[in-house]
Parts: sequence; structure tokens; C-alpha cells
Amino acid sequence: MEVSSILRGMTRDGSARILVINSRKIVDDAIRVHSCAPTAAAALGRSLTAVSMIGCMSGEKEDTVTLGFNGDGQGGRIIVVGNYYGDVKGYIENPAADPPKKSNGKLDVSAVVGHGIMYIARDLAGKDSQTGTVEIKSGEIAEDIANYFSESEQVPTLCSLGVLVDRDYTCRAAGGVLIQLLPFADENTISILERNASELTNISRLFERGASLKEVADIAMRDIPYDLFDEIEVSYHCDCSAERMKKGIRSLGREKVLELLDEEEAEGKPRSLTAECRFCNRSYTFTEKELI
Repeated sequence: MEVSSILRGMTRDGSARILVINSRKIVDDAIRVHSCAPTAAAALGRSLTAVSMIGCMSGEKEDTVTLGFNGDGQGGRIIVVGNYYGDVKGYIENPAADPPKKSNGKLDVSAVVGHGIMYIARDLAGKDSQTGTVEIKSGEIAEDIANYFSESEQVPTLCSLGVLVDRDYTCRAAGGVLIQLLPFADENTISILERNASELTNISRLFERGASLKEVADIAMRDIPYDLFDEIEVSYHCDCSAERMKKGIRSLGREKVLELLDEEEAEGKPRSLTAECRFCNRSYTFTEKELI
């Protein structure tokens, strides 16, 4: 059975940590859930790929991270949530967004994202959430992720993301690399990492050709001694539940819930309310007795 997985490691001199992900299964599952057109699939898929790596860098098992693009592009809002285990869920407001390709024949992801604001919010176990916000730099996702870490968290970051969508709209290949410099990083190591980054610009093609996580890591770390820590399986996973949806409806307040129930009854429908999860499209219906 195919799975998505992340390889994690660090340079032996302690200058940088590296994460490499083959996210084909994650992106393919997201395309299926949301019926994405190719360019919308690329935008959402790159975002899911990035957040899977960012999430598994969390410090506590209950921590979550949310990446959001509030741009004026054809795709509308993009929101992706990841957890400590690297599992992710996400949605794009307009999954049918599919602008014309660029002059070089590549999908125009920036037209789907547009200009606006990008944010990363961290919900830390037992602590207040932390949110950083920056302007969308390019709309190509990877450059925006690197820019966010540099500007908002002062962590120099190299990021490469890629998604290939097949003619039948399934995901042919997807993956990413995230390298973050640690305090007091060696200047020579930094120079080599920057040199090697040029070989990762088309990372989805590397995975399409059958490259392993280790082989991709070796490209990123060429001429730099490094050690691998572990490899973890990650997935597209929505943790919605009836109880959580019910709580969300109840949070509207008794008066508003009764008003909505009255509207349903006035339209000749059963006196109940239905909530749909935007991450997996699962629906939950509750009667008045369950809500009041």
C-alpha cells in the first residue's frame, strides 16, 4: 500500500536540519476529496506538502500548525492544518481554479494564489496560539514559505516544493525539501547548501523518476556530512467528528440556532441543521433535541 513519508536529518556540524517528503499520496487524496482542477491541485498540494514538514517539527504531540493564504487569486482562500505527526488536511475555496499555463508551459500557481496575506498560526499545547503574518511574496508557495520563516521567525530557510498532475487529474508525483539553518551555522555549510539548492528546483520530477527520499537528501546535502534521524509515515487525515460539529453549531448561541431551525421548518424541511466539514466534505445532521 502506497504511503507518503518524511525523512528527517541534520548536518553533523549542527548547522542545519533537513526534511524531505514524498507527498504523492497526500496530494492525490486531497485532489480526490476536493475534485481539484490541475492548477488548484498544485497550489493546495504544495501547501499540504509544506505543512506536513512544518507540522512534524512541532515540540508537543498536541501542537498543530495552520498555514493560510488570503490572496486575491482565482483559488480564493487556501487553508491547511498539520500536526506533530505530519498528518495534514486542507481546502481551497475554489477547487475549479485553473488559469492558463505560463509561457514556459508550467501551471500558473501564482495566479491561483494571487496577492495578499500569508500566515502561519501555531496552536501550542497548554499555551496561547502564536500567529505570524507576511505579505504573499510570489504565490508559488515554496518561496512564500521561505520568506515567512526569514521575516517572521528569523530562521533562514530553503524550501522546494513540487506537484505534477496527470492527464486524468490524479497526482503523478509530489514532494518537497525543507532545510532550516540553526543558530551559529557554519558559513561554508551555508554556501554549499545554497549551491545545492539549484538542483532542487524541479523536485517533483526527481520523485517522478523514482528518486528515494535518501537520494533527494543526498542531492540537497552534497559535500556536507549529515546524519539521518528517522523516516515517518504521514497522511491526509481529517479529524472532524459529530461532537466537534455539534459544538460548533451550539457556539452560535441558542437564539441563533432556534432561528436557523425555524428557517428550515419554514422551507418545509425537517427541523434539523446540517454542518459540512470543509476539509473532507463529510456532513453531520443534528435534530433540535440534539442542539438545544
